[in-house]
Amino acid sequence: MTASPQAPDLRDQEREAQLAAALARCAAGDRTALRVIYDSEAPRMVGIARRILFRQDLAEEAVHDAFIRIWRGAAGFDPRRGSARGWLYAVVRNRALSIHRDEHRYEASDESAGDVDSETTLSRMPEASALRRCLEQIDRPRRDVVVLAYVHGMSHGELAGRLKVPLGTVKSWVRRSLFALQECMG
Repeated sequence: MTASPQAPDLRDQEREAQLAAALARCAAGDRTALRVIYDSEAPRMVGIARRILFRQDLAEEAVHDAFIRIWRGAAGFDPRRGSARGWLYAVVRNRALSIHRDEHRYEASDESAGDVDSETTLSRMPEASALRRCLEQIDRPRRDVVVLAYVHGMSHGELAGRLKVPLGTVKSWVRRSLFALQECMG
């Protein structure tokens, strides 16, 4: 049996209707709908993000972040303004572009990054300071991200670019370091 030339269009229309319905259910708080979208689209989304970011770990992170945004922003999808699939891929593409921009922000201005040093900042704290004592107990790269983020105001993306580590690693270091500081100070 041969497929009619209209068969692919019908499948695309069915898929679009399923994605639009799943987005509407996400907007209503249905977590299984998000899973439907993930199972259907995540592999292709990773591929698109990978073409922008050139790294699998960053592509996977972009897709993860995109699905958080999809879940939180599903109510913003309006089928009158465009397709569900187009909306989903715009979210992942924008997230991947943001990660790409953040990853490379410091590579372009390394000369200005040299004057920001976490060890100098730490040495300027009073020796009797509980914060200094607790920071000194945290391993060097994790301590650096906390000091550079909270004292010097660097974003996670800026830290990833400066330290040449994945954005997810920076986020993990910050989270773990803050827990360690909370335990030490508490």
